[in-house]
Amino acid sequence: MPFDRLVRAVDAWAQARGRRDVFAQIGPTDWRPAHIEHERFLDPPRFRERVAGARAIVAHAGMGSILTALEMGKPIVVLPRRGDLRETRNDHQVATARRLEALGRVRAAYDENQLTDLLDRIDEMSGTGSIRGCASDELLDAIRGFIHGEGP
Repeated sequence: MPFDRLVRAVDAWAQARGRRDVFAQIGPTDWRPAHIEHERFLDPPRFRERVAGARAIVAHAGMGSILTALEMGKPIVVLPRRGDLRETRNDHQVATARRLEALGRVRAAYDENQLTDLLDRIDEMSGTGSIRGCASDELLDAIRGFIHGEGP
């Protein structure tokens, strides 16, 4: 689904601050940013390459983007899609952003003004440490035990 609210806000911020170092994957939208480099879609290897080369990530609160940024130890700012704005079917991204923000793993903005404030500080942000690219052995063992009917 398009997320023009995020792309427009980042494009406006880049113009206002004279930033020429911003790249965006903009998704299925007819609107095109004028002040940031962009592509509609990146395949997974190119997406990972872009994240690896980025100073920081700005994204919706989708788990794929969040997990990739955390795996690579990149600071991430999220603006969750909202159900009341018809950007998604419900507010699951708002719940995700709140939980991961409370855990100190993401910085979350809930409107464009908050996003601009965070973007103004993005060069000062550091990652929260990288995570493993797969589940822990303990979790995998617990799942295997559950599947095989073994008790806790």
